[in-house]
Amino acid sequence: MKRLAFFVGLAGLVGATGVIAWSGAGAVLAALEKAGLGGILVTCLAHLVPMTLCVIGWRALLGRRGPGYVFFLYVLWIRAAINNLMPVARIGGEIVSVRILTRGGVAPSVAVASTMVEITLSVIAVFLFSLLGVALFTLRMGSHDSTLALTIGLLVVIPLLAAFVIVQRIGFFGLARRILGLLFHDQAVRLAGAFGRWDRGVRILYRRRKRVLICSVFQFASWAAGSGEIALALFFLGHPVTLTEAVMIEALIQATSQAAFFVPGALGVQEAGFLVFGAALGLTPEIAGALAVIRRCRDVVLYVPGLIAWQVWEGRGVFGRRTAPVTP
Repeated sequence: MKRLAFFVGLAGLVGATGVIAWSGAGAVLAALEKAGLGGILVTCLAHLVPMTLCVIGWRALLGRRGPGYVFFLYVLWIRAAINNLMPVARIGGEIVSVRILTRGGVAPSVAVASTMVEITLSVIAVFLFSLLGVALFTLRMGSHDSTLALTIGLLVVIPLLAAFVIVQRIGFFGLARRILGLLFHDQAVRLAGAFGRWDRGVRILYRRRKRVLICSVFQFASWAAGSGEIALALFFLGHPVTLTEAVMIEALIQATSQAAFFVPGALGVQEAGFLVFGAALGLTPEIAGALAVIRRCRDVVLYVPGLIAWQVWEGRGVFGRRTAPVTP
């Protein structure tokens, strides 16, 4: 599995490099020079806005008890760094985030349940945001070749999302325990109690409808706020766009990136998306290529330090001091 992830990531890196080269490396560098180091850095740091909105929604699931927003921002920062930069199919970050929450005083069942519910609401939010982007793209482009494929792809996701939510309400971890029981009986028996507590925690959170609604609203706002990064980057690149165009680009890029979850950091897929959708919306290849590079700069500026912080936490136990467990 590790070898497969390595080769997939390597193929994605080659693809990303190829896309930039096809766009014209010299022209892309010239566009980046026009944006300047300051413009690129401001655009990268603007991602803190969507992250903060996500944290507000995630933190709302716990009500008034538990660690504060800064702590949750730290957890989200490390989670995003792991999911975006490491070959973990975008689930390794969630496992680490549960460990950090537990170290921070959140009861294990609450840490697992809140993470599970937040992930689910985030997936639904990005689906709705992508749907909005496809709708705007269809109105703008009409019968564009990629419109039908995007629409079909989103429609296929609907029953999968519904099934994911239903399984959680029935008992996701209980189902996992039964599957493990068929393979590893002793281990499944030992984990049966924890799985039961996790399922109860998920059900309790879903019954807190006000908290779920608040989290859903902020999750959608978080994805939508990414459009501001697109608009800001294109402004510095000397190619300003309308808010509607920025929403279309961001939504379509997120749709393609989420579909390629098995590719580390969506390498190559994301760059190709910028090129294809950018061209459809009037961006020249060099501007689309520069926009893709700026998005990758965000990963370096924000997420590489996140990986370093994670290693420091793992090695020294930054949050090793336990507080009273937080219950929902």
